[in-house]
Amino acid sequence: MSDTLVDYDDAVARYDTVFGIEVHVELGTRTKMFDAAEQGFGADPNTQVTPVSLGLPGALPAVNGTAVEYAIRIGLALNCTIAESCRFARKNYFYPDVPKNFQTSQYDEPIAHDGWVDVELEDGTVFRVDIERAHMEEDAGKNTHVGGATGRIHGAIYSLVDYNRAGVPLVEIVTRPVTGAGERAPEVARAYVQTLRDMFRALEVSEARMERGNVRADVNVSLRPSSDSPLGTRTETKNVNSFRSIERAVRYEISRQAAVLDAGGQIVQETRHWHEDTGHTTSGRIKSDAEDYRYFPEPDLVPIVPDRAWIEEIRANLPELPAARRRRLQADWGYADPEMRDVVNAGAVELIELTVAAGSSPAAARKWWMGELARTAKERGVELEELPVTPQQIGALQALVDDGRLTDKLARQVLEGVLAGEGDPEAVVAARGLEVVSDDGPLLAAIDQALAAQPDVVAKIQGGNLGPVGAIIGAVMKATRGQADAARVRELVLERVQS
Repeated sequence: MSDTLVDYDDAVARYDTVFGIEVHVELGTRTKMFDAAEQGFGADPNTQVTPVSLGLPGALPAVNGTAVEYAIRIGLALNCTIAESCRFARKNYFYPDVPKNFQTSQYDEPIAHDGWVDVELEDGTVFRVDIERAHMEEDAGKNTHVGGATGRIHGAIYSLVDYNRAGVPLVEIVTRPVTGAGERAPEVARAYVQTLRDMFRALEVSEARMERGNVRADVNVSLRPSSDSPLGTRTETKNVNSFRSIERAVRYEISRQAAVLDAGGQIVQETRHWHEDTGHTTSGRIKSDAEDYRYFPEPDLVPIVPDRAWIEEIRANLPELPAARRRRLQADWGYADPEMRDVVNAGAVELIELTVAAGSSPAAARKWWMGELARTAKERGVELEELPVTPQQIGALQALVDDGRLTDKLARQVLEGVLAGEGDPEAVVAARGLEVVSDDGPLLAAIDQALAAQPDVVAKIQGGNLGPVGAIIGAVMKATRGQADAARVRELVLERVQS
């Protein structure tokens, strides 16, 4: 049965929205968090395991030092305080994909705490999100439910468990309650996770590919009568793994919760599942509080005491972060603020940067990615970076234009061939015979034919009326299948008529 919903604009007009997000990022270390098992995407099920990741009796964990370094990088980038000392705890719960019957995580002593990050929205508005903590933990395995219509356990015939992901190092970043976003709460939530994704990539701590589950978000939403009222009861929509879905899930929960409250009901503190196909959330399980997990210190691991000099060394070697990089690139490229915002919102910053590195001018690179390629991506329903064309190919295509071997019109035909998988621009030009006719001989022949066919136009031109020159140029371009340089054709037409 579908939920009753309140119109979104009506809901945000009458209720104050508060949200919080827990972002989990899988760290790109070679091995797992507490054992020497290799980790990587796409391996055969249960081939990347050791006794530790399987939770076998007597197997003892050891902390992955690289994972600790990556966690510190993330904490510093989020303007957090790095703990003088921190420790791991056991979070006790039973799931088939957690073979130890507890998850090794951090509870009251996270490695990083009390930070913030500035999030830029599509119109340039900057919204600050406060970070409560960033802590280290291990991932669970993966359940596959076979049979049934939804792929979930309900209705499944049987379930399979793959422990390859069990023990993969994670950092979980938890916001403080985000208030003051009002009707823009869904947009802020989306932009926040996108900001973190870009940060993870810049820090080189993760591939951060959401479609692979490298980055997952749990989205908490609650409503209250006004901004000075106590916080309302929250729901937690689990494992949302696309920017669009994060925005839609927040909007849906606001409309759904408003309807419940309007009807005099109470919001249940629970986890909920997001359904991309329907755009709805559905009830999962009653949400446990921290005490329900019976946290206690992990007895098999000593506390982590990061050396202060090491932390400062990591801080000094942090790469340029996305916001600073965007400001630098905008200055280098000479883009106006609206132009740069469009580039950022389209996810084209890195694509244009690589195209410029391949030899294109910033203006030409922007023209291709924000023009022809953006239209193609929209028609195909994909992101720009998913198109089957590389920045290097766009750079090579623009070089052909700059060298006078292609007109813009011919270049668009070449791009069609590249997108169709016909090869690099040079190969498409050769195969389709699209290069500009640079020999004046064939052009003069086509011009003479066009002039002979339109003597009245010739008379007008000879009389000083240059308007009809376009008709001759058009005829020549048609005769050469658009492969003539229109400017050169104009020069030759005028020379021919005047002589």
